[in-house]
Amino acid sequence: MSAGRNESIPELICELCRQFYDLGWVSGTGGGISIRGAEGIFIAPSGLQKERLRPEDIFLLDHARLDDAHVVCPPADGRLKISECRPLFYNAFKLRDAGAVMHSHSLWAVLAARLFSPSGGPGEFVCQGLEMQKGLRGQGNLGTVRVPIIANTAREAELTESMAAAMLAYPDVDAVLVAGHGVYVWGETWAQAKTQAECYDYLFRAAVEAERLGLGYQPRVDSKPRV
Repeated sequence: MSAGRNESIPELICELCRQFYDLGWVSGTGGGISIRGAEGIFIAPSGLQKERLRPEDIFLLDHARLDDAHVVCPPADGRLKISECRPLFYNAFKLRDAGAVMHSHSLWAVLAARLFSPSGGPGEFVCQGLEMQKGLRGQGNLGTVRVPIIANTAREAELTESMAAAMLAYPDVDAVLVAGHGVYVWGETWAQAKTQAECYDYLFRAAVEAERLGLGYQPRVDSKPRV
């Protein structure tokens, strides 16, 4: 896949959302994706089944106005609304100069956050010594991966400030877990964001399954969030 001469970014978003649905990341209209291109910021709408998105359903927003949602080109259906994730996607565009942001409702992300923060409050996911860590920016398979966990809120947009604080506290991490909710992952390009989202999901699952199997993998004992 490439958003190049023969494929538009809206088409790419639709294809990725179908893949994410098959992975269990965007069930029940949840989750989302935003990609920044030369024309602006493309973002999936709210409340639609992501596996059934069409290119004409995608919003195009002004990439020069990151403090609000200025629509350059609306979807064909005027009833559609911009994703509730929009200000959270913009966190990654503003603070990390990301090229793409993906929001997953993966069960593994939810369970990993519960495992490392049982109360649902701020915390930190930790894993060590797994080969898939090499798929993350700046990481190797023998090191330690730490991902901030923030508490959930009633409305998605209300997560904006706590997510931004976590990103500033973890400048070398391209993900933020939301307790009881899911995870946001970003990258310099859509391909890097997708790669990192898949690797993080693998690590979340590995930690949850290790706990279930009683393998004694409990680095969270020494885990202390930086925010």
